[in-house]
Parts: sequence; C-alpha cells; structure tokens
Amino acid sequence: METFKKNWEIQKNWQLIFPILGILALIYSSYKLVNAFLKEFHILLVIGATTVIFFVLLKLTLFIFKKLENKWKVDYKWEMIRIFLVFAITGTSSLFVGKPVIKLLGITKENLNITVYWILYIIIGLIFYQILLVTTGWLFGQFKFFWEFEKKMLRRFGLKRFLD
Repeated sequence: METFKKNWEIQKNWQLIFPILGILALIYSSYKLVNAFLKEFHILLVIGATTVIFFVLLKLTLFIFKKLENKWKVDYKWEMIRIFLVFAITGTSSLFVGKPVIKLLGITKENLNITVYWILYIIIGLIFYQILLVTTGWLFGQFKFFWEFEKKMLRRFGLKRFLD
C-alpha cells in the first residue's frame, strides 16, 4: 500500500478515495460495455469479459495518464484521477440533463428531421456540458483547472469575445 501511495503522491488517507472511485468507475464501465453486447450470455462469461475489459481500460487509462502527466499542470498525480472523474461525471450528466431540456422545448424525432434533431441534441448537450464541467470541477476542488480548460475550449469554438 505504501508503494501505491508513493506512486500516486498520496499524503493523506482521504486522498485514497479518488483511486478507489476511479477503479469502481472502470469496473462499472467495463460491466456496462460487456452487458451491452453479451446481455443474454451466462453470468460467468459476463464476469470474465468484464474482467478482461477492465484490465484493458485500466492499461489504456494509465497510458493516457502518462501522456497527460506533463501536459496538465497538477500538483499531485492523484489529482489526475479526480480530473478524469470530473470528465466522466460531466459527460454522462450532460446527456441526462439534455434529454429533458429537449423534451421541454418540444423537440422530438417525430416533429423534426432526424439530422436536425441530433444536431440540436448535440448543441444543447454541449451547452450543458460547458456549465456542468466547471460546476463539477468546482465540487471536486479543481475549479482553476477546469476554468482554464473551459476558456481554452471556448476559444477553439470561436467564442473568445465572451471571455473578455
């Protein structure tokens, strides 16, 4: 355990919550992926496939951490897990927030061309994603990182004038 704490630069035991949450999120994601394709199969096959997908996702995540370690300015490595969790929560929740908003506006697949519907759905999702990203980042104690990330994203969308 001490080696794990040293590798992730964990000084206090409460900081272990982020690696634990990260592992739980990877297990859940692995299960959801396997369940999408192997829903009707035996439980042992689902558990085995979930285990394999978990290790693949873990290797991919650790590879991405290595690549982003120098690019993202964080004080400790464990904060990268916190940032990844914020991205995961924000991406998922923006979809859940976007669906009711689309329905509230009266936008359905039946009353619009399917292409227009999906374009509007993506635009509304992106709007809520921007708001939720900064809010969730603030809740996880990473407001500064996500505010800078948000400003960079808005500049790329050509919305620089809203930042000044």
